[in-house]
Amino acid sequence: MRKIDWSALDGTLLRLLVTVLETGSITAAALRLGVTQSAVSHLLNNLRAITGDELFVKSGRGIVATARAETLGAEARELLRQLERFARSGGFDPARWQTTVTIAANDFQRDLLLPPLANRLRVEAPGVRLRVVPSGAPSVESLRDDAYQLMISPRPPEGADIFQKRLFQDRYRVFFDGAAREAPKNRAEYLAAEHITVLYEPRRRLEIDRHLSAKGFERRVSVMVPAFGALPAFIRGTALLATVPGLLAPYTLAGLGHARAPVPCPVLSMYMVWHARYQQDPAHGWLRQVLQSAAAPVLAGLPHRAP
Repeated sequence: MRKIDWSALDGTLLRLLVTVLETGSITAAALRLGVTQSAVSHLLNNLRAITGDELFVKSGRGIVATARAETLGAEARELLRQLERFARSGGFDPARWQTTVTIAANDFQRDLLLPPLANRLRVEAPGVRLRVVPSGAPSVESLRDDAYQLMISPRPPEGADIFQKRLFQDRYRVFFDGAAREAPKNRAEYLAAEHITVLYEPRRRLEIDRHLSAKGFERRVSVMVPAFGALPAFIRGTALLATVPGLLAPYTLAGLGHARAPVPCPVLSMYMVWHARYQQDPAHGWLRQVLQSAAAPVLAGLPHRAP
């Protein structure tokens, strides 16, 4: 394999490689980059000539990355970060920031915190595109691989190279259809009822169930859904109970009855999490500050928050 001709590389080709890796599709990469598919194919051919590798090969109706492409992708991400820091060496100005910021969040955090962040970015950093992906079960590898630059999660993954900051705390509430049943009056009634819960991964117990189990209590969970947004459709017209964060009351679960849980529930803390590579980065620091300040009006004054 011939050596890479570094002089023929530029930020455009590096960004192209990373984007095709992330999307796994020429069409999707073209959409994200705002160019035509033929332009992506042409640039990809240039990159193949430079690297001496196919980079992406056909697999069924799609494409898959070669091992060389995966290796070069990690290096390309770091080079892009260095180019960005070089461009900002005279001082960071959010109005001149041109990038795509990827944030991992599940639907509770996403719907509560990220719309106000997007509004702030459109005004203060119009060159920044916000990409939101589901975090599922938080993964330290995804932060290390730069799959996303920021994660919002109640369970920050642990690692010496991982940083976190708490955004807020919330208390669990019991939600129900007020037209179909009343709130459980006591612990016995609560435990005797059928429950619905949100489960992101099979066989992965929720924090609340681990907490209750440690206290000697077990819920009768009869329905499990993959997102908070699915709860209302299952709850309405039934006697099901959902024990979820109280901040959902005016948003996803608006219109449902809710009450204090008659069992000991843990306090839910929510964190923003990032990798050490961004700890001293002025742009990422600004982003974290904006996320925290944008979230404050949403959280302030809402009922049932933990102090």
